[in-house]
Amino acid sequence: MLKTPIVVVNFKTYQEATSESAVRLAELIAEVSGQSDVESAVAPQTVDLATIAEKVKIPVFAQHVDPIKPGRNTGFISPESAKTGGAVGTLVNHSEHKLPRDRVKAVIERTKEVGLYTIACTADMEESRKIAEFSPDMIAVEPPELIGSGIPVSKAKPEVVKDSVKVVKKVNPGIKVLCGAGITSGEDVTKALGLGAEGVLIASGVVKAKDQRAAFQDIVNGVLKFRG
Repeated sequence: MLKTPIVVVNFKTYQEATSESAVRLAELIAEVSGQSDVESAVAPQTVDLATIAEKVKIPVFAQHVDPIKPGRNTGFISPESAKTGGAVGTLVNHSEHKLPRDRVKAVIERTKEVGLYTIACTADMEESRKIAEFSPDMIAVEPPELIGSGIPVSKAKPEVVKDSVKVVKKVNPGIKVLCGAGITSGEDVTKALGLGAEGVLIASGVVKAKDQRAAFQDIVNGVLKFRG
């Protein structure tokens, strides 16, 4: 089981987190995480996943998989290939890769068959409630208009976090709820955890930072501050 609070860093397709740069960033995150005893995970691009999984001991997530079985599926990503490459789970339904609800359900069901965790991304309370019915391991609520904005949802729309936690736990108390969108500082993280989130899903706040180590350390410090 993944421990919470957890910090998940989505590498997206940023140049600063591609190829050798992706490996260095993952190693940096793993090092800071280990020193602070704060659970962290990374979600690199598919082509970097296996290399990174070999280099670090922290959990590695795919950014996306398709609800298919091995076979004649050119251009798709099978859950089996992600797991064989070293992934422990996958993101699904990110705002930059939205899926029809029935396909989200299919991905979650297929990954459960393979033994992968799922972090399902949602935009608001209502979508969080609906996706919770599919029982992903985690739900990351991220209002799309705040992603990459530098304006954290924990401050701009704290009710989205609080209400999403409530409705998700009502549907399935076992689902962990993460908070994303605009989180760039430890203060943002502490606020999110105070609203009931059990971790954060972040990207540009760390990946695009001039000093990635300092940026991630600040995020980790936000978790440590919440712990007291």
